[in-house]
Amino acid sequence: MDAGCPRLPDTVLFEIFLYLDHADVLSVGLVCQQWRAVARDEFLWKELFYRYYRVSRDVPRHPGAVSWYDEFQRLYDTIPCVEVQALKEHNDQVLHLSFSHSGCLFASCSKDCTVKIWSNELDISLQHSSNMRPYNWSYTQFSQFNSDDSLLLVSGVFVGPHNSSSGEIAVISMENFTLLSRVRNKPYDVFGCWLNETNLISGNLHRIGRITSCSVLWLNNAFQGIESENVNVVKRLFKIQNLNASTIRTVMVADCSRYDSPDLLLDYEEQLAASSTCPVFDLGSDSEEEEAKPKPPPEPAVQELPDARGVPAEHGLQQLFDDIMEGRVGPAMTETELETKVAELFVRNRTKPPEPNLLPTDSNSKTKYLIFTTGCLTYSPHQIGIKRILPHQMTTAGPVLGEERRSDEFFDSLDHVIDIHGHIIGMGLSPDHRYLYVNSRAWPRDCVISDPMQPPPIAEEIDLHVFDLKTMKEVKRALRAHRAYTPNEECFFIFLDVSRDFVASGAEDRHGYIWDRHYNICLAKLQHDNVVNSVAFSPVEQELLLTASDDTTIKVWRSPRAVRIRQARRPRPRKLLFSWLMNQKS
Repeated sequence: MDAGCPRLPDTVLFEIFLYLDHADVLSVGLVCQQWRAVARDEFLWKELFYRYYRVSRDVPRHPGAVSWYDEFQRLYDTIPCVEVQALKEHNDQVLHLSFSHSGCLFASCSKDCTVKIWSNELDISLQHSSNMRPYNWSYTQFSQFNSDDSLLLVSGVFVGPHNSSSGEIAVISMENFTLLSRVRNKPYDVFGCWLNETNLISGNLHRIGRITSCSVLWLNNAFQGIESENVNVVKRLFKIQNLNASTIRTVMVADCSRYDSPDLLLDYEEQLAASSTCPVFDLGSDSEEEEAKPKPPPEPAVQELPDARGVPAEHGLQQLFDDIMEGRVGPAMTETELETKVAELFVRNRTKPPEPNLLPTDSNSKTKYLIFTTGCLTYSPHQIGIKRILPHQMTTAGPVLGEERRSDEFFDSLDHVIDIHGHIIGMGLSPDHRYLYVNSRAWPRDCVISDPMQPPPIAEEIDLHVFDLKTMKEVKRALRAHRAYTPNEECFFIFLDVSRDFVASGAEDRHGYIWDRHYNICLAKLQHDNVVNSVAFSPVEQELLLTASDDTTIKVWRSPRAVRIRQARRPRPRKLLFSWLMNQKS
């Protein structure tokens, strides 16, 4: 400390700290140095922490923190909120970012129809760019590295005959950046994902009626060039009926093997009751008591017919037609309601029952969950579907096209459904796959959907929900800060990402946001000039964050601590000049 530094009482320093801006805390060296030197009292730092960050006092200290002083320092010094680089190689909106598992590379997708591979060194540099327009793509929208970083899955929008839009997935080798295979993907916002090192999941959609369809999820071998007739390159995983214009979208895979040793155990998880027998949860209530109890699904818009349950589908259909002809159904059904009712009756005895005991009991279990957005009331995605993938299903070997099924098991049922009561616009898993984070825009409370083609209006505020996939319960309260403005029919996906301690998300308000997972508080807003579509933490360094925007740039953000370390590593110009002069003299 400087010899001329005045000695201030601890209470005075404390009050100064309470009213300093976040940036001032980092820059006012005189007060900060004296505070750190004389005030290591835990009570004072605890008070400062709760008041400065506005954390509820019933939230305990982070389980990994040694002291309140260290915890305060962690939150103001390790947040990636300092812009250190702006990457401008894309010439259109940047839609998605994904890191390799090693953190050495990352990929970016854009409306300019390229996928770019970047090298994550001291200064990030472009390593490769693949243009997908020669394959009739409109743009690239999503990418994901496989578990050993040898392959890259790239998802995009494919323009087919008569300008019809569908999706396609490409697999690129990271060894020489060659295109290994291409797989159709419909609808395009299924995105696709890796199941293991060499197998990926894609989707297909078959229309049955105007608002009724069937989604088929396929397991594909990344190496489609296998010539042996005894080796399958594709296998049907699941076939699921869609009602009321809904479809399956945004597939991802969660690994259950680490559930008993998560990186961060969220506080309220221990207080949750045992798994409920009812598989559907409704988040439309503001009451904590009501949210803690599972609710039955909303009443359908169509009147339930008497004695329709518990009878074979054929008898149910015949009874429905007889009731219609004899005028026993009232009020009169619309064409849409009639189609939905017929589809429900048809599928009743044509669906394989859900797997028993969804919740994993063996910590070494190889079980994985297939997670996706879906719905039952309207076309906008408002439910999260979960389907267990068993070990024997994780390979393309064995029977194909569902040949192992009985003739009456035409559709697969979902093992679990979470009702969000709003339009889902983003999902992300914690690094240990224990928690699922969901961006949604809420519907009005107690709204009724009478027409599946006219979903309710959605809120501008984005709610970030957190679900424990071990208990299938929502934990904590929804995070808020970010906003979106597009209506239902124009609503698009905003990608989020989760690190060990933080969760980040894009938004339509020209900012990226960072929250602390333990304290449920917003820590930083990251400025862009347009919509922020995607964020990505480095998997090996959570103090490095990338943001991608409609302003065509990718911004690189590091924590104040990381910036200081990087600056210390850089050679100083004066030393370089001195070395050059000495070499000249010699």
